[in-house]
Amino acid sequence: MQRGSSFRATKRGLIIQDLQFKRIVPDTPIEDDLSTCSSYDDVDAEDPGDYRQPKRPHWANKVQFVLACIGYSVGLGNVWRFPYLCYKSGGGVFLVPYFLILIVCGVPLLYMELAIGQFTRRGPIGALGQICPLFKGAGLSSVVISFLMSTYHNVIIAYAIYYFFTAFKDVQPWSECNDTWHTNACWTPAMLNTDNRTRPNTSKTPSEDFFENKVLQISRGIEEPGALRWELVACLVTAWVMVYFSIWKSIRSSAQVRYLTATLPFLLIIVFLTRSLTLEGADKGLQYFFRPRWALLADAKVWVNAAAQIFNSVGIAFGSMICFASYNKFHNNILIDTVAVSLINAFSSLLVGIFAFATIGNIAREQNMSVEDVLSDGPGLVFVVYPQALAKMPASQLWAVLFFFMLVCLSLNSQFAIVEVVVTSIQDGFPNWIKRLLLCHEILVLIICVVSFLFGLPNLTRGGIFFFQLIDHYAASISIMFLAFFEVIAISWFYGVQRLCSNVKEMTGRMPSIYFRFCWLVAAPLLIMAVWVFSLIDYEPPTYHNGAYIYPWWAEAIGWGIASLSLVCIPAVAIYVLIRAEGDTFLQRLRKSIKPDFEACRICGQEYCTEPLHTMDEDSGKEPLHELNSLIQQNSTYIPPKSEV
Repeated sequence: MQRGSSFRATKRGLIIQDLQFKRIVPDTPIEDDLSTCSSYDDVDAEDPGDYRQPKRPHWANKVQFVLACIGYSVGLGNVWRFPYLCYKSGGGVFLVPYFLILIVCGVPLLYMELAIGQFTRRGPIGALGQICPLFKGAGLSSVVISFLMSTYHNVIIAYAIYYFFTAFKDVQPWSECNDTWHTNACWTPAMLNTDNRTRPNTSKTPSEDFFENKVLQISRGIEEPGALRWELVACLVTAWVMVYFSIWKSIRSSAQVRYLTATLPFLLIIVFLTRSLTLEGADKGLQYFFRPRWALLADAKVWVNAAAQIFNSVGIAFGSMICFASYNKFHNNILIDTVAVSLINAFSSLLVGIFAFATIGNIAREQNMSVEDVLSDGPGLVFVVYPQALAKMPASQLWAVLFFFMLVCLSLNSQFAIVEVVVTSIQDGFPNWIKRLLLCHEILVLIICVVSFLFGLPNLTRGGIFFFQLIDHYAASISIMFLAFFEVIAISWFYGVQRLCSNVKEMTGRMPSIYFRFCWLVAAPLLIMAVWVFSLIDYEPPTYHNGAYIYPWWAEAIGWGIASLSLVCIPAVAIYVLIRAEGDTFLQRLRKSIKPDFEACRICGQEYCTEPLHTMDEDSGKEPLHELNSLIQQNSTYIPPKSEV
């Protein structure tokens, strides 16, 4: 019997040369084949904890990972949604449920998502499919939501790019009422002195007129979509080009971009905060922000709004945090990352809230209006209220350029994360198909960007803002609590808190505290279910411009259809898994479908083997010799393929 020709000893174990043995390790995803794409040239094969995990590129350092998480969580939601929800939910009293839900749900669930992402080294579909195959559909729902968000979120970047270039003009068009697109309703306080004009009952600010009549050329409703706004289409193309070339080389390219896009906005926020506090009337806005209306704590809608803001800003159940953590090294301390991201996100929301209400207070004083009349929902707060305040500042061009550059950076960070969820999940789910048909990671990213761009074009018609508000309301807000509940019970109840704690200890060396275990097992599921039920009871159809426009019934039907695209994934995939599961009876199939589906080592039986002899060939860098070395240690015999005994 042929045994081989030579052995050599290394510091990592025994390595056999000159043998043509048949590989008995299972096929690995496309990331294992490092020659497939340049994006994976920097895969770290030395991580001792990831032998059975798919080989993926690692973050170069912890800073890159934390910046990715912070860049995603501190986004446009902090700039426009947080101030508006504070206004709707009783001012300072909103901070009570906000921080309570952050402690009970936000921090524990972020810790949970980072843990399963880092342990499984997969995106949301693959991670939940291994944790509990029956709830693999929850991971698919995350990807569907991320894809839907990618189609319209980049529209905000297109708006910001348009404003950014417009800000370089000598006279900013949102500061006066003397352009051709302004209507008779346009009014500024200066007209009272120069033209002796009184303020009309249905007046508009110059910034509102500019946004609606110049930028959007808005129609009367979603019933009249109208033609495409080609200037905005060009801006959207620019946005997608920036996104593509930032993520086309996987995390190694996007991580470099985030050094700028995730840090500069914080500096600019501090600058704008300092400037806004010096404006006349800022105290009026801050009084409104911090003055609590305690009676509203009994209103379920305040709690629903707080939960929605936490989930949207921290990114729970959207799949991005699982995706980011899958690129960590196996023994990374995720607890430190969780605390850092949560605190920075909450602190940033407070800073932006102070800046927003100080600015709104200044506008209310200038326009002789109440704070409630100045506030606007959705993109209106960013592209109507803020530009109006910037126009009143000295060196307004500089402030406007900096502000809209900050918006572009904030939006890009979120868009990177949204698209990377889709890319990572497709790579995990269809590795062989991608390798055979697409050949390269860059081509997959290009296809996703082009498809998302095409689906986003309806948002750039004259009636596009109505479609934008509709899909933003239904794509994530309606379904995210439903999705989060099933994700939590899949991990906490079916996979098991004790098993999850063991995984965390294996990675970090420390068991999660009782606080985390209680929140995972009891507090978070109950709170999420309560919030979701109350959100359905107090459901209000979407509107535009603070209720000035009410959507027709068929538009709401379209909205629920969009929401169902993600909701239906959970039961549909569960049925599919039950049908495909092994077993003669339904009970046997059910037991099989709720059992974790980790790929165990074929020699020692461990799910994630870290034995020293489980080495990699030092010459090729990618041939696993785990089974070979283990059998040699046991004095076993290998029979080469086609050899004769």
